[in-house]
Amino acid sequence: MTETAAAEHTHGYITDKDRYLNRLKRIEGQVRGIHRMVDDEKYCIDILTQISALTSALEAVAVGLLDDHLRHCVVDAARAGGNEADEKITEATQAIARLVR
Repeated sequence: MTETAAAEHTHGYITDKDRYLNRLKRIEGQVRGIHRMVDDEKYCIDILTQISALTSALEAVAVGLLDDHLRHCVVDAARAGGNEADEKITEATQAIARLVR
C-alpha cells in the first residue's frame, strides 16, 4: 500500500466504532462482575456461567471485527491485487486460526 493509500485507508469497523466501544464497556462490566463474584465466594457454576457469557460476548466482537476486516481491508487489497492481497488473506487466515483455537 502506498503512503497516500495508507493515509486514506480507514478500518472497516470505523462505521461501527461506537457500537464496538459500547459492547467492550459492557464486557468490562462483566469482567468486574465476575471478579466480584470470586471475591464474594459465589457458587462455582454461577461464576462459570458468567465466564461463558463473557467468552461469547468477546467472540461476538471478534467475529464482527473479522467480518469488517474481510469486507473492507481484504476486499480493498484484493482489488489492488499483488502482494498486498496475499498478505491480507494470510493475515485474515491467521486471525481465524487464532479465534478457533
